[in-house]
Amino acid sequence: MADITRASSLTRRAGRPRTGSEGLPAAGKQPDLIAHVELLFFAYRDFTSGPDAALAQYGFGRAHHRVLHFVHRNPGLRVANLLEILKITKQSLARVLKQLIGEGFITQKAGAQDRRERLLYVTPKGARLSDRMTALQVGRIEAALEAAGPEAEATIKRFLCAMISEEDRAQVERLVRTPRESEKLSEENGS
Repeated sequence: MADITRASSLTRRAGRPRTGSEGLPAAGKQPDLIAHVELLFFAYRDFTSGPDAALAQYGFGRAHHRVLHFVHRNPGLRVANLLEILKITKQSLARVLKQLIGEGFITQKAGAQDRRERLLYVTPKGARLSDRMTALQVGRIEAALEAAGPEAEATIKRFLCAMISEEDRAQVERLVRTPRESEKLSEENGS
């Protein structure tokens, strides 16, 4: 593997740090933050490696994984809501959905009130693939949390939420609930 941490890769020929406008920290910013960026790259690489291998068996990619995941976690999800969650174009989603529906991983039903509305559900085959990929990633997160120590979980959750753009944070926090949080919400709503 190439040495990607060489000081020369972070400086100009004159030896001065690059400016923020060139994509690297401006003078006065902590150079250690670059290491955090790189750690995120490597963590994401390894976090997605297991599911990538599973998806490759079907000729699928990460977009297929995201669609399967959110449809599986939110049965009856409207296509419009999925577009909002994934922040992708209709054309991109249409291509991925066509494959997933065509190969029997997702079904699409018309809405009860509005027949034009398309509601998405995973099939048993889609649920198995989604569960398989989720198990790979949950195992990696579980091991990482154990290695990070007992206080890490809450800190990591706060950090990851803070990484999400402020305008999307509330929506993401509503979408991403643990079973405990869902149970508490149901109790508060009298369900």
